[in-house]
Amino acid sequence: MHEIIPTGEATAILPTGGKTKPITVIGTEAIRGTFDEGCLRQAVNSRLAPGVSELVLNPDGHCGYGAPVGCVLVSPTHVYPGPVGVDIKCSMSLLQLDLDAEAIVDRPVRRALINAVCERIPTGAGRGQRHAKNGRKIEVETGKQLLREGASAAVCTQLGIPTHWAQRCEDHAHVGHDETHDALGDRLEKHLRVSTFNKFTEKVQQLGSYGGGNHFGECEVVHVEDNDRARAAADVFGLQNGKVAFLSHCGSRGIGHNLAMGQFRALQHKFAQWDIPLPGEDRELVYAPLGTPEADAYLDDMALGANFATLNHLLINVLVLEAFQQVFPGVKGELVYFISHNIARREIVDNQPAWVHRKGATRAFPAGHHALKGSIYENTGHPILLPGNPQAGSSVMVADPGASVSCYSVNHGAGRMLGRKRAIRELDQASVDQSFDAADILTNCRSYPKDEAPAAYKDFEEVLRSVALAGLATEVARLKARFVIKDGDAADD
Repeated sequence: MHEIIPTGEATAILPTGGKTKPITVIGTEAIRGTFDEGCLRQAVNSRLAPGVSELVLNPDGHCGYGAPVGCVLVSPTHVYPGPVGVDIKCSMSLLQLDLDAEAIVDRPVRRALINAVCERIPTGAGRGQRHAKNGRKIEVETGKQLLREGASAAVCTQLGIPTHWAQRCEDHAHVGHDETHDALGDRLEKHLRVSTFNKFTEKVQQLGSYGGGNHFGECEVVHVEDNDRARAAADVFGLQNGKVAFLSHCGSRGIGHNLAMGQFRALQHKFAQWDIPLPGEDRELVYAPLGTPEADAYLDDMALGANFATLNHLLINVLVLEAFQQVFPGVKGELVYFISHNIARREIVDNQPAWVHRKGATRAFPAGHHALKGSIYENTGHPILLPGNPQAGSSVMVADPGASVSCYSVNHGAGRMLGRKRAIRELDQASVDQSFDAADILTNCRSYPKDEAPAAYKDFEEVLRSVALAGLATEVARLKARFVIKDGDAADD
């Protein structure tokens, strides 16, 4: 059994049993009790893997693919697909509308909005714009261009995305292993020659769509915290107290999944071919040393998937705005922020460059951080978008200087408490649906997915309390849901 040793009210360490620096654990005593042995074992295996210099387990941590979901893995010498995951650049984005909350009080209005959104943005595995009544046709050449360039001005213009939204992205464009877009173009052509994507034309049409599982779109009312710091940050972020916003959670869809699974297969083949020992005997913890052809290939593929995820979110937000304008002609909207929680980024850690892998973890740079110099967030820190659950709300936070203890990272949400099969087996469908009705939260689903019910997730208030007590971040605003878009059978009311 692995023992977590408290070092503060919401901080602890997890020794690895080796001579390495222990794992940093963020969480109150109540949260630490949610980490099962499988999650802790994955964390230790990841920390002891070659080239890993730091590992952080956030309060939303739970078992994942190779490494725990909710962890941060730092390596100056290696790249790891597992601590990025199979949904490359799964992310959050938030759109602020200049619409008063009172405008969406009536249920028929919200139902009209749900219908307008669903007519433009399909949900579910394999579904794309051709399944949307009022969707967009994505040209194949545009798809190739956005994979190479990310949210360039040319790509945004073709898709009808405001070009200034690129400045509201954590990263609006990713480059290849040699820091060029040409490397991505070459890599993409190779994938197209060998049919990596299995029906590339159809995969491109998934741009502007939600997946299944925990992906969602959610109409919110913004409640800015009643203090000077929160109000000042909200002004910079573009948050408007008492007005409607829209929160989205999605990633790189079929394109990213194909790229990620291809990388796992290729690296697992190399490990078997060369008889390399696997960290913790886990096939999902394969890796590649930087500078090798294998590492270059992974970094290129990750960048391709990340560029698709970026444009997927930006187009989703354009389509959401169009849906609101159908119901409320003349309403305006602006992107607040777009930020990933499944990505590896090159950052400076302990005064040296390293690849910071965030798997179910969110970047958290505070005011004065060198990477924000010259940006509009230089004096506040950038927005952190943390989904909780529709009934507890979601949070917009901003990092504090204490985030250095977690490699400038926080959790990516509440984190699962029940596995999907267990949630489906144990939760009562009628009770789940009644809880949404009692909270006056509409959904597009006839029956809300039990494996996505609030009871399947950790206590969001305790998760946020852990983040605050550990000195990582402070809440700027709470987002209260008014309706939710999920993958499920359509409601018939």
